[in-house]
Amino acid sequence: MQVTIIIPNYNGKHFLTPCLQSLKKQTCQDFKTIIVDNASTDGSLLFLQQAYPTVSVIALRENYGFSRAVNEGIKQSTTPYVILLNNDTTTDPNFVAEMVQAIQKSPRIFSTSSKMLQMHNPLKIDSAGDLYTLIGWGVNRGTGRFATHYKKNEPIFSACAGAAIYRRNAFSKIGYFDETHFAYLEDIDIGYRAKIYGYYNTYATKAIVYHVGSGTSGSKYNTFKVKLSARNSIWLNYKNMPLPQLLINFLPLLLGYLVKTAFFFQIGFGKDYIAGLKEGLQTLKHCNKVPFKTKHLPNYIGIEIELIKNTFLYVSDWVQRKITQNET
Repeated sequence: MQVTIIIPNYNGKHFLTPCLQSLKKQTCQDFKTIIVDNASTDGSLLFLQQAYPTVSVIALRENYGFSRAVNEGIKQSTTPYVILLNNDTTTDPNFVAEMVQAIQKSPRIFSTSSKMLQMHNPLKIDSAGDLYTLIGWGVNRGTGRFATHYKKNEPIFSACAGAAIYRRNAFSKIGYFDETHFAYLEDIDIGYRAKIYGYYNTYATKAIVYHVGSGTSGSKYNTFKVKLSARNSIWLNYKNMPLPQLLINFLPLLLGYLVKTAFFFQIGFGKDYIAGLKEGLQTLKHCNKVPFKTKHLPNYIGIEIELIKNTFLYVSDWVQRKITQNET
């Protein structure tokens, strides 16, 4: 068996049937499915027992968050590859086959991201993988663009863990998803860490997934999500950047945080964002910082160049979107 599909679930019973039914229609059936339940209270476990008795279920005693849930699934798996899949998704019949084909192209590929389309508007992209920028912003590539964009298989900064495949044996080298993150930015964090260790991440345009979006958190912006994302953004940079790199990037990172602070105050979540930043700074000593190794220096330099490049790509894309909006 090639793949284990790991689906974290928290009170997502209403999403499970369409998700699991779409997996039954895969052209490649060489996979096992594990659902990791974060102590749901909506009857998810009973429903799975009755409706899908052949699906393996790991029932956690409390809601430990996304990172702990997927780690439990990864550690239970024995296949060469694991696919992480959000419960609020359905998959194209060729999804698994395309994912496996993409990651098998090189042993240095740590993860491959799918092409996630908006469930309720499949003509638009939800995510074509993640970018990370010099100003400390994680960006879903292609969000809101037409599905005809991003037609090329190519390297990306990191895979969006909502629908991505990972090389399982790499986790023993670089470590697992950081469980202190709970949720949000954990996929960029582990993709960043993999790059430090010499792996890279890719995007597979023919691996199609349809995604509801915010199926567990409930909305694009809320107090819980804004605060955790702010905290985790502090941790992400501190853990993955050696001190010289943090000093070099201090001003652009500061600018990024200031702009986001202004944005969140504008939409009513400013206090939550500030609280998250404060928590991140106050708890740095508890972070599992990636140990600096001289042999990784070329990788750090390559990452820094990519951060600069991604910043210009993001700004260029933002300007193009504004021009298009003004023209329409």
